[in-house]
Amino acid sequence: MNDPTLYPIGDAARRSGLSVSAVRFYADSGLIEPTGLNEAGHRMYDIHAIARLELVRTLRELDTDLDEIRRLLEGGTTLHDLLATHLEIVERQERTLRARRAVLRTLIKQGATTAQADLMHKLVSMTDEEREQTIDDFWNDVGEDLDVSEGFVDRLRTIRPVLPADPTAAQLEAWIELADLVSNRAFRDAVRTYLHDAYSTPEARVLATEPFQAFIHVNGAPLVEELLAAYRAGESPRSPRAQQAITRFMEAATALSDTPLTPEVRNRMADGYRQMPDILRQIAEEEATSESPTYDDTHGRYLSLVALINGTATEEDHYSIPSVWIADAMRAVL
Repeated sequence: MNDPTLYPIGDAARRSGLSVSAVRFYADSGLIEPTGLNEAGHRMYDIHAIARLELVRTLRELDTDLDEIRRLLEGGTTLHDLLATHLEIVERQERTLRARRAVLRTLIKQGATTAQADLMHKLVSMTDEEREQTIDDFWNDVGEDLDVSEGFVDRLRTIRPVLPADPTAAQLEAWIELADLVSNRAFRDAVRTYLHDAYSTPEARVLATEPFQAFIHVNGAPLVEELLAAYRAGESPRSPRAQQAITRFMEAATALSDTPLTPEVRNRMADGYRQMPDILRQIAEEEATSESPTYDDTHGRYLSLVALINGTATEEDHYSIPSVWIADAMRAVL
């Protein structure tokens, strides 16, 4: 810019978006001095000074400290470094506001007391180490002397929340609820009772062993997803794609117990899947009238909150699994 024109303070204020008093203040404080004075002694500004005034206005609108601006103008820092530092501050403030919003939403939803408000503030202010310890304390208590297969509780404790560095309000609200739950004695006892009732019987203990748990959560998950993908794509249960997927699934499942995949075993598996909707309805009806802790209120609630915090999809609902389609695919295997 080579414009030699000098502008009076009023024009400089208008061009920079500042008030005349602000331009005068920056001149008096030595931040942006006028380019010169006219014959009447009035302050005059060239285009370069006006550009600096506009930069000051922009930085002040971002709540940048005047001392930081002075360092920039005097060459003590670069604009890039100044903006990068300020961005960190703004992002930190944003995270704080998001956490406060989550606390307020939860308090309003629960109609909480002052003591609960203090607790929720502490929950969202926890460090990563403190959150890890909270979950460890929960599983240590739940798993103490629990009569289930060895290693089962260790498998359960690996499914834990990891709050991201920049969580959404929904993730913060989920963490507040989860942290409050796992610290609650009644919830711990309910989870413990549910796990004991569900996995301590001889039949259920087998499902809680490491091979079966690894199949359910690790090895078998891709096989199930392959099946569901074929179903969602509208494939017939007799299609080559469906048949390949169901065969891989059955072979992996029967290998857990070293059972050969004979036609009889295949048909038993198909019958089991065909009966699944009725079995699940019966379980739901029994849970609705039962006074014992249920999955949805205990371990299921823990898992759903962890999934929300971690930003992962929740497990496929049992009722949405195409059990009849799977059964037809099993029976169609040659």
